[in-house]
Amino acid sequence: MELNQVIKQQKKSKHMKRELESSKIKPSEWLSINQFLYEIKQVDRATVSVYYPYGKGDQTISLLKETKRNEQLEKIESKIEKRIIELRKNPSSTGKFTKTFAVFGWIEKGKVILKEIGISKELPYIYMVSKKPFLKPFYDVLKTQKEILLVILDQKSAQIQRFQGTRVIQESKVKIDLRGRHKKGGQSQGRFLRARQTKIHVFYKKVANKIKIMDMDSELILIGGSGQAKTEFFDEINSELKEKCRFVENISFSTPRDDLYKKIIQHLYQHRKNHVIEVIEKYEKLVKEGLTARVNTNIYKALELGAVDTLIVSAQYHATTNFKKIMKMLEIAKQMSTKIEFATSPAIIKKLEIEQSVLAILRYKIR
Repeated sequence: MELNQVIKQQKKSKHMKRELESSKIKPSEWLSINQFLYEIKQVDRATVSVYYPYGKGDQTISLLKETKRNEQLEKIESKIEKRIIELRKNPSSTGKFTKTFAVFGWIEKGKVILKEIGISKELPYIYMVSKKPFLKPFYDVLKTQKEILLVILDQKSAQIQRFQGTRVIQESKVKIDLRGRHKKGGQSQGRFLRARQTKIHVFYKKVANKIKIMDMDSELILIGGSGQAKTEFFDEINSELKEKCRFVENISFSTPRDDLYKKIIQHLYQHRKNHVIEVIEKYEKLVKEGLTARVNTNIYKALELGAVDTLIVSAQYHATTNFKKIMKMLEIAKQMSTKIEFATSPAIIKKLEIEQSVLAILRYKIR
């Protein structure tokens, strides 16, 4: 590889690293948001979900007032409007600085219930009514809607934990009695080493089988531990699970919980970034087959027909003149079980030219 190409690749790598670091949430805030999401996910009734940038409270109140809903929803929205005014005077936040407020409202036993949180990262501007709280923007930041398996092992013991957000919902340990040395030499030493290696191999098989049982559609399987155990163990995992596996460096059985969270967060952000790239590659491939749309009016029609598989939206769409149209499309997409993907990278937004519009991957061709 020529020197110019190497320098170019190094600059690209540094840029990607900076972009990834800037999007991360600190572990303490990550924990707080996860706790909030755990509570809000229990809500199973019609909910008004409102996300708005710090300083846009008045604009959000105007939007709530001009959009007409049924009597019950209007009651919720009125309460949210009052709460936004209160937050303007006394903002709450899980991080040092608040960039986005999220307020959720629903009716329980005839009473309006509100829950809100302020976070230090920018989330898309959302105003939506749906059957349950709309939490997708949080999932994109935290990637917590699916589970993670964390495996820490050496050649004689393994700890497997199934995480859902910050909660360990299942845990298992596997151990064997493994002698480290054999005092005698010659054939006896050779037999001992072969028997020892066989024992380790059987142990890895048990761990792999336990992971297969515990894996409940996990997002990632993170493997860490001292020595060569993690790479030796990797060969025992079936091909389906191998695709989910990522090696985690510098963790052991004694690693503090906060440090484990940092490692988990790092891999989740990278996983999220890779996922968005895959969605975009899929869009670019399907353009040739006529299974995409990029004109807002055509996408609106396709959404109402239930023909949209995935809607790709700039996370900064609130700064465009088509703000209200796109917000309405997001609500229809949610009602039609359309997947919604928010693009946060300025480079991707520019490449796809979605500053003023959205893109759609279609389930079938429409006229």
